[in-house]
Amino acid sequence: MGIVVVTGTGTEIGKTVVTAGLAALAWAQGRSVAVVKPAQTGLAPGEPGDAQEAARLAGDVAAVELARFPEPLAPATAARRAGAEPVRPERAAAAAAELAERYDLVLVEGAGGLLVRFDDDGGTLADVAGLLDAPVLIVASAGLGTLNATALTAEALRTRRLEPLGVVIGSWPAEPDLASRCNLADLPQTAGVPLLGAVPEGAGALPAKEFRAQAVHWLAPQLGGDWAGPGAGGPGPVR
Repeated sequence: MGIVVVTGTGTEIGKTVVTAGLAALAWAQGRSVAVVKPAQTGLAPGEPGDAQEAARLAGDVAAVELARFPEPLAPATAARRAGAEPVRPERAAAAAAELAERYDLVLVEGAGGLLVRFDDDGGTLADVAGLLDAPVLIVASAGLGTLNATALTAEALRTRRLEPLGVVIGSWPAEPDLASRCNLADLPQTAGVPLLGAVPEGAGALPAKEFRAQAVHWLAPQLGGDWAGPGAGGPGPVR
């Protein structure tokens, strides 16, 4: 996997932490890694963005941010309101492809969900994945409502003839409710893709050294980890 696109079923569900986990595992295996955030919204200049946070947690990883817009809105809307040029899919794909010539793994983290608009012409992260012919990892929430959102995201990918790589739960609660526990079995069946990990809630607050040491236990072998599935007790808390 030279390039992987990381999307989510919504906002604030753990895309950055999952991206950091993927980067940490690749880095630990001796691979060079770059994390790309095509459009960062909701942050002022100088504040660390998602790509920088992923790199902080993961190790010696390159962080690339193509554009930043201050308001916490969809990239197209945030760019328009800022009077700035949006990041079009062609630019994002070209940047990722160029980095793939220099790095073993390039992770492209979207903003919000798969079909959030990058520009007023309707360009989305799905278009970026299509231009790159890259697999897409879906980050989903654990609880009630996640089955429909995840299935819709996987269906949108297949409609565009894109490859959904699998699903990772971005924040597995320390005390999961009934819906969350049931979703461990139901998510892969409903979305039609494998469940490839579950990152414990609070993982992003771990010191970087501990994050790197634990990340291998959160992601499945297909992603470089040793997570073998939920088992009888679920993925478990931060160790």
